[in-house]
Amino acid sequence: MKKTPSVLIILGSDSDLPVMEDCLKTLTKFDINYSVTVCSAHRTPDRAHKIAKSARKDGYECIIAAAGMAAHLPGVVAAFTTLPVIGVPIKGSVLDGMDAMLSMTQMPPGIPVATVAVNGATNSAVLAAQILSVKYKDIAKKMIEYKAELAAKVDAKDAALQKKLSRADI
Repeated sequence: MKKTPSVLIILGSDSDLPVMEDCLKTLTKFDINYSVTVCSAHRTPDRAHKIAKSARKDGYECIIAAAGMAAHLPGVVAAFTTLPVIGVPIKGSVLDGMDAMLSMTQMPPGIPVATVAVNGATNSAVLAAQILSVKYKDIAKKMIEYKAELAAKVDAKDAALQKKLSRADI
């Protein structure tokens, strides 16, 4: 039986889901299974510990943790697992997510959290796919196709711009 890659997505709050929907869509595009749960590093620390400790045993190969404000969730999760942890800082406070981003990026040595941009849900899924592509050739192939699609979109925009500029009186 072929093993299916799987990502655990942990939201600090259910209010993070609208931002993280792009993550779910992108993982689906790469045929990566995922599970989503809500867990707070501050309100349910024992549960956060249990989820992180059991993630590998439960078949996950990467974790994406999204949180806003103090945003300790990705770091707490990273402290209790050896799986790659990707943090998504969520905009939601008076600091527009900068507090969350700094919390995730300023981890102590030995407890890394790969952090994407504020509200960078799509990039969290792409980074998870790139991590999994080391092991799964089908994801690696889809990653090559995805990057080609991105390049084609830029080329099409450039062609449209060049066409527009050639007609303009500048």
